[in-house]
Amino acid sequence: MSSAISLTDPYAIAAVAIAMTLGGILKGATGAGLPVIAVPVLATIYDVRVAVAVMVLPNLISNLRQVWKFRKAPHDPVFVRTIAVTGAIGAGVGTVALAWLHPIYVQLVMIVIITVYIALRLARLKMLVPMTLARRMVGPVGLIGGMLQGAVGISAPAAVTFLNAIRLERATFIFTVSAFFAAMCVVQLPLQIGYNIMTANTALLGLFALLPLTIALPVGEWIGKKFSAQLFDIAILVFLTALAVKLLFDVV
Repeated sequence: MSSAISLTDPYAIAAVAIAMTLGGILKGATGAGLPVIAVPVLATIYDVRVAVAVMVLPNLISNLRQVWKFRKAPHDPVFVRTIAVTGAIGAGVGTVALAWLHPIYVQLVMIVIITVYIALRLARLKMLVPMTLARRMVGPVGLIGGMLQGAVGISAPAAVTFLNAIRLERATFIFTVSAFFAAMCVVQLPLQIGYNIMTANTALLGLFALLPLTIALPVGEWIGKKFSAQLFDIAILVFLTALAVKLLFDVV
C-alpha cells in the first residue's frame, strides 16, 4: 500500500472511481453504506489516511444536500443537535488519532469494525430502542460514532445501527443521519488539512469522486428493485469479508 496519491496517476483515479461506484451502488440499493464499501476498497490500495481523507468532501457535499432536501422532515431538534455535536467532537478526537497512530494500528481498527458490521448484518438483530432511552444514549453513541468516523472513516456499526433501532420515519432518519455526517465532516476537514492528511491532490480526487458516485446511485436503486435483497446482502458481505482478509494480510 502507498500513502502517495497523484492526479496524473490513472491507477489512483481508477481506484477512486471503483471505490465510489461500489459504495454508491450499495447506498443506492440500501440507502446507506457508502463509506463501508468505499473506504476499505481505497485502504487496500493506499493507506487508511488516504482512504479516510478522500471520502471527506464527497460525504460533506452529499450530506449537506440531504440535510437541505429533508430540512422540513419532522424531527427532535435537541436529539439531532446532540448527535451532530457529539459526533463532531468525536470526529475531532478520531482525526487526531488518525494523525498520530501508526497506520497499522488504524488498519487493525478498521478490520475490527468491518468484522463487527458483518456480524451485525448476519445476526439480523431486530433491535428496538424507545425514544425515551434513545435520548439518554444519543450523546455517547454520537461520540463513539464520531471517533470511529474520524479515525477510520466508518461509523455505521455504532451510529447507523443505533438510528435504525429507533425506527425513525425515512425522512427523519435521512435528515438525522445526514446532519450527523455533515457535522463530522466540518470538523474533519480543517483538522486533516492541519495534519497534512488532506492534501490538494486528495481534495481534488474527493471532488472527482462525486462523479462516479452520482452515476452509481441510480444504478444501485435499480439493482435494489430488480434483485433479491437477501442475494444482494450476501454478495456485499462476501465482498466485505474479502476486503477484511486482504487488509489483514497487508498488516501481517
